[in-house]
Amino acid sequence: MTKLLAALIAGLFAVSAFAADAPAAAPAAAPAVVKAEAKADKAIVKAEKSEAKVEVKADAKADKAAAKAEKAKAKAEAKAEKAKAKAEAKAAKAKAKADAKAAKTVAGANVDAAKANVESKDSKAAAKADTAAVKADVKADVKAVKADAKADAKAPAAK
Repeated sequence: MTKLLAALIAGLFAVSAFAADAPAAAPAAAPAVVKAEAKADKAIVKAEKSEAKVEVKADAKADKAAAKAEKAKAKAEAKAEKAKAKAEAKAAKAKAKADAKAAKTVAGANVDAAKANVESKDSKAAAKADTAAVKADVKADVKAVKADAKADAKAPAAK
């Protein structure tokens, strides 16, 4: 048993000696770990900075594109307004032309109607005068025929 006890005690010393060496090795490894962690932190900071820079660039690009689109929209709206105004002016001109043509036609019709009215009055007066002349001729012819008939009626009695 003494041998067993001696082996256990020797094992205990060996484990404690090994454990004592491990902490000594750990501080030697710590500067490498700290250095690696610092390097990783630097890389993370650099990546975050780069990402922020990319985001800023993307935002600037998006703002620029939005401004360009807004400018194009304003230009298109101005062009549409100009086209609309031009079309309205053209329509107004066509309407004015049509109104002038209609007024001219109405005026011409009024002149023609006035001429027809004057001509009808003249022709009425002329027709009335012609009628009076024809009536006078007929009356004269009737008188002449009556006078001839009277003369003829007297003449056979005279024979």
